Amino acid sequence: MTEITKTKYIETVGRRKTSVARVRITESAKNSITINGKDIDAYFATAEQKRDAASPIVETNYPAKFKVTVLVKGGGISSQAGAVRHGIARALIEQDILLRKPLKAAGYLKRDPRAKERRKFGLKKARKAPQWSKR
Repeated sequence: MTEITKTKYIETVGRRKTSVARVRITESAKNSITINGKDIDAYFATAEQKRDAASPIVETNYPAKFKVTVLVKGGGISSQAGAVRHGIARALIEQDILLRKPLKAAGYLKRDPRAKERRKFGLKKARKAPQWSKR
């Protein structure tokens, strides 16, 4: 019989606008982040988005190394970076509760509630009204 080895992992969900990121972290020999099957450098175009997504790991200076696997969908690329950040921060807290204080102080645990406002009838956009003329 073959022996099945179970790897311990922590899975959490991060959200931002309409993006949803399912984050899975596993202890590993070195830090690596894979998003939708691609390396973080290949997935995110700008350095700002890469820094935003990986910031919870960098901010905490936690001695353990992690292999982070993320499945993210919905929203734009910047919104997805925020969702990944939220999910990684939640996973790190499940790993070690003492990380809660620095992550909370940095604002990584709050789900950013800002989203696009819906368009109302009679208006061109959510709040923009058609041009008004007196006569």
